[in-house]
Amino acid sequence: MLHALKQSWFSNIRGDILAGIVVALALIPEAIAFSVIAGVDPKVGLYASFSIAVITAIVGGRPGMISGATGAMALVMVILVRDHGLEYLLAATLLTGLLQILAGVFKLGLLMRFVSRSVVTGFVNALAILIFLAQLPEITGENATLLVFAVLAGGLVIIYGLPYITKAVPSPLICIVVLTGIAMYFGFDMRTVGDMGALPDSLPIFLWPDVPLTLETLQIIFPYAATLAVIGLLESMMTATIIDDLTDTPSNKNRECVGQGVANIGSGLIGGMAGCAMIGQSVINIKSGGRKRLSAFAAGVVLLIMVVFIGPWVAQIPMAALVAVMFMVAFGTFSWSSIADLRTNPKSSSIVMISTVVVVVVTHNLALGVLLGVLLSALFFARKVGDILYIGSTLSEEADHREYQVVGQVFFTSADQFIGGFDFKEAVDKVTIDLTRAHFWDITAISSLDKVILKFRREGADVKIVGLNEASATLVDRFAVHDKPDAVERLMGH
Repeated sequence: MLHALKQSWFSNIRGDILAGIVVALALIPEAIAFSVIAGVDPKVGLYASFSIAVITAIVGGRPGMISGATGAMALVMVILVRDHGLEYLLAATLLTGLLQILAGVFKLGLLMRFVSRSVVTGFVNALAILIFLAQLPEITGENATLLVFAVLAGGLVIIYGLPYITKAVPSPLICIVVLTGIAMYFGFDMRTVGDMGALPDSLPIFLWPDVPLTLETLQIIFPYAATLAVIGLLESMMTATIIDDLTDTPSNKNRECVGQGVANIGSGLIGGMAGCAMIGQSVINIKSGGRKRLSAFAAGVVLLIMVVFIGPWVAQIPMAALVAVMFMVAFGTFSWSSIADLRTNPKSSSIVMISTVVVVVVTHNLALGVLLGVLLSALFFARKVGDILYIGSTLSEEADHREYQVVGQVFFTSADQFIGGFDFKEAVDKVTIDLTRAHFWDITAISSLDKVILKFRREGADVKIVGLNEASATLVDRFAVHDKPDAVERLMGH
């Protein structure tokens, strides 16, 4: 027990704390920005990022992953906040957490098995593009000054150049500290974190949502809570998978579902909005040396300390310095090898990856992009498996008995091919269909078998089925109609 605790919390203390500081600095402007998107006070996003990071560090299933207030979740909250106010958002946040806990209890985290590598790659690339695009307002328009570009360039030089000199301290942290010091010393006139919104000046307190506990309230918040729960779990599971790959370590997806749920309940009870795992912050954490639960815990605690106790100093951080850090995240997150792989990967895999990227970037809806990717993957897989069907046959010496051998999978995509493999006009007295090396998966397949048998019988042939495996035989016994008195009528009714 003590050994496991040390391994998951205290085996990388220095790296985790330093990485946590970097993450906390990068969390502040994002949490404020997401609060603005959702139409709530900046402290709602900041308190959410604090509580969610700390709670998932303790009860989540992926050490080293950072969770907090996110843009994908904020977009869902806009209409709810506009129409019903903050209290209903807090109630929806509590319900979101409950639904996510139920998802973990019922082991829905296992559904990640159905997400293909192409979808994951598309998800990663889309997020990298969105992270990059989100930084452009800070360096374009009225913010496009030589001073901003100079600070941005200096930040990138520090981030990518310092590791060649020393890796003792994360280069993003040095970037932020050094550039903030220079900006304050010379009095640079440029956009800072303080310009994003007012930072809270007090610790969060317990808040029970001031809404009536009625069925009407549930009808209002449930659609939003269900959407938030799905998006939050989807983004968290995808992020966990990516961090699994980056660190070459496993994670408990079902525990992460429960952890995200508990964190959202905790957030709602202190006046915070719903959140989930953050791919950008998680990559910052990993690249800054964070690996264990302490890194996420430190990020949350340092965030709260910064905004409450040293807010005036934090408010002086130049946004251009944080843009440099986020550019590092975007460049590091994007799978550059996937571009070269477009020429060598199967076309179906490339289509899935590109479709996922396009939908996510255009709609800014991570769930929609991943859902499309999963559906396309399933369709391509079904088509490929359906094509792997062979039907051969042999004719007896007397030319009155034809035996067919079926090899492959019979289901909705291969049902027509299965029927087309038989010659119903051949003048034979007996037909044997050997299904020893075939498998029937659904009622469409059973219906196709019914059609084959009835067509042969209509032509006057005696049909015999042999070799059905137990699973296929169970489906045939339950759903087949070829031996029923009204077989033709029942088959036409399918």
